[in-house]
Amino acid sequence: MIADERGVNTLVEDFAAQWLNLRRLEEVNINTVLFPQYDVSLIEAFETETEMFVGETIKTDAPVTELLNADYTFVNERLAQHYGVEDVYGSRFRKASLPNTQQRGGLLAHGALLTVTSYPGRTSPVLRGKWLLDNLLGTPPPPPPPNVPILPEAEAGEIPASIRDRLAQHREDPVCASCHVVIDPLGFALENFDVIGAWRDFDEVGNPVDPNGNYPGGVEFAGFVDLRSWMMDRPDRFAHTLTEKLMTYALGRRVEYYDQPIVRQIVRDAAADDYSWSAIILGIVNSLAFKTSIAPVQMAQIDENNPGVNIATANAQN
Repeated sequence: MIADERGVNTLVEDFAAQWLNLRRLEEVNINTVLFPQYDVSLIEAFETETEMFVGETIKTDAPVTELLNADYTFVNERLAQHYGVEDVYGSRFRKASLPNTQQRGGLLAHGALLTVTSYPGRTSPVLRGKWLLDNLLGTPPPPPPPNVPILPEAEAGEIPASIRDRLAQHREDPVCASCHVVIDPLGFALENFDVIGAWRDFDEVGNPVDPNGNYPGGVEFAGFVDLRSWMMDRPDRFAHTLTEKLMTYALGRRVEYYDQPIVRQIVRDAAADDYSWSAIILGIVNSLAFKTSIAPVQMAQIDENNPGVNIATANAQN
């Protein structure tokens, strides 16, 4: 598959778009009065960046952790201006080194993912924290209880409170606090990114951004870099989540509790190869769960002798 451009494109266009919620990008209704720079060209650039970035890690058979800490991305002039990357001109996308990896680097800083986890006029630590738990950390929080109160808004004449202060009020309800104590610190770590992923030091109402957070277990985040480092220190956790997502795609069904021993074995075996894409994909296609699955699949098998064999065909032959 990695040797076949079609296989890579299939994974990017189908699996990655589904996993990262890229299809929601065109559905997001950003307030263009507050963010006039948000237009069709930026939306398309966001999507292209993430697709090309994921595709590059697959084609080069990189460790999947490169998705978190890469010091490069793909930009055209429009997106380079948005990110502050210099000396990029024209509409053609090209691979570019990031000038400041303290403010950019990896999926966590991609405009597409930051935009789909925002509200039209403000960022949402809750949406971003929940997205991270669901899609990158594999520990989705429980659904909110019914009749959850909305965040308090400022009264007429009052100075708007920061999102941190409003969420602190929200957490005063013990029912709400049990989930938000896990969700909010992750989202706060990304507060230096505005609604459409530009770096900022002040929020929408002019308050200084406070990206600090305390995660259960004594973990403290001082912003984006700390969050990324914390995730990189646990490569098996990210690899496990990605394996689950990829296995769901391959099997055409949810990964159940009885699949977990297989997932853990795939991740353990992949660790010896630095969690490369090929190690994880081979682990899935060689698993009993995949070989006995009758669900249609869209992946292509990596095989030293026949790298273009379609997984569905191989599965039928077994």
